[in-house]
Amino acid sequence: MFNRKNKGPEPVAPANLFTVNEPSSVIAEQVKTIRTNVSFAQQAQSLRTIMVTSAMASEGKSIVTANLAVEFAQAGKRVVLIDADLRRSTVNRTFRIREVNRGLTNYLVRQIDDITEVCHPTMVENLAVIPSGPTPPNPAELIGSPLMATVFDQLKQYFDLIIVDAPPILPVTDGQILSNMVDGVILVVRQNYTDKRAVVDTKERLEQAQANILGVVLNDVRSEGHSGYYNNGDGYYGYEYSEKK
Repeated sequence: MFNRKNKGPEPVAPANLFTVNEPSSVIAEQVKTIRTNVSFAQQAQSLRTIMVTSAMASEGKSIVTANLAVEFAQAGKRVVLIDADLRRSTVNRTFRIREVNRGLTNYLVRQIDDITEVCHPTMVENLAVIPSGPTPPNPAELIGSPLMATVFDQLKQYFDLIIVDAPPILPVTDGQILSNMVDGVILVVRQNYTDKRAVVDTKERLEQAQANILGVVLNDVRSEGHSGYYNNGDGYYGYEYSEKK
């Protein structure tokens, strides 16, 4: 329903979608590993909604989220990626969505009644995205509204997996609110950047929200003789999986 229609040449994916541009690269292979581990958790816990977040901004969580969504779609899942970072949206740029003023906030403020009207097809088969939409004055209130739960309920009718690009946990409350609405949470931590205390505080806040923490993605890992991903080298993602007891 939301697949891209054939309208001329396939668009070129932005560089940060390396799962599309460089599917055999080391980084893409690491994302496949993350997808595999999350799939194991899905089978064990029947996960339909997964949120990706970080402690602070600039840890790479949006890039991880976008590429993970691509990987699941390429594996045959019907996937929708929601940009719930209403203050600092990136999904529209990553997937080159032109209608940036038709997104999640339009639904949450009742300008649009049908959630499918804010689902945009992408250059990746089986993958649709919902941009954040116009920036609201009250992001946390919108995220915490009953309509946000309705978003998930409605999307489950059309998609196998809902992936949420959430705001970082410590600066704002939005991510913590969302973490209680989804089936599982993945935390992105940037090596040699994220303060250890911040990671501990983030874990505590997620636990306070009774979030199901699936695992941690260690981003910008530096292999010997190479620079990290953010320096356009050959850094890669690590993944640490923890099954909820």
